[in-house]
Amino acid sequence: MNSIDEKEQALLEELQSYGSLAVAYSGGVDSTYLADCAHEALGENAMMVIADSPSIPREELEGAIKMATDRGWNLRVIKTGEHLQEEYLENKGDRCFHCKNELFTKMETILSEFGDVVLAHGAIEDDRDDIRPGAQAAINHCVVAPLQNAQLYKKEIRILSERRGLPTAEKASFACLGSRFPTGTRIEVEAMSQVEKAEAILRARGYRQYRVRHHGDLCRIEIDPTDFDKIMGERTELVNVLKKTGYRFVTLDLSGYSMGSSA
Repeated sequence: MNSIDEKEQALLEELQSYGSLAVAYSGGVDSTYLADCAHEALGENAMMVIADSPSIPREELEGAIKMATDRGWNLRVIKTGEHLQEEYLENKGDRCFHCKNELFTKMETILSEFGDVVLAHGAIEDDRDDIRPGAQAAINHCVVAPLQNAQLYKKEIRILSERRGLPTAEKASFACLGSRFPTGTRIEVEAMSQVEKAEAILRARGYRQYRVRHHGDLCRIEIDPTDFDKIMGERTELVNVLKKTGYRFVTLDLSGYSMGSSA
């Protein structure tokens, strides 16, 4: 098995071979590392494309834009309209497909002016065993997965990101706000904004890994079990603040945070 240094070298060589690349960039751990490597390999011929839509918290978007600007990347912000599509809002289990399909379609349309550009996204080796509808959208649009091709795992990307001085090296996992609605529950743009406000409250209080699951007028909080004592210690104040976002009931999921959960 190759060392992580050999994997990174293979990644850089693959990226350089494309000549011109557009990276689907979100500000998360994987896409940020891919973007930094693409910039190293291709310079201005690597464009980082980030989507601006209600499914992305404003703080996440602003942070990703700032990081790209600080590092001198060729960045382009595009508007996506997955929240306008009935198939996405119905949330029947293939939400991610419609979201990614919209992103890649918009990328193709906008980047057509630049000629022969390869599209890339941040799928990693860990994703191979997961059910990811978004991966099918990538296949449909011939979007390459350089991190996966280099057989890089999340833990390795975190190590390599730290070496590069990327602030995302220890960043918590994140998914779009649409994932906060149980499968089968219709997504509403106004409710996504409500979730965003509630999660901003948790973030401001120092919680690192969290989700606010939306169940109508009930807010179900998932956090790392190591933070249970902390949240119970500020329970009364936190409940009062969260209710101001529009929730009538605030609950704590004793199962704790679970990646990929939407139920």
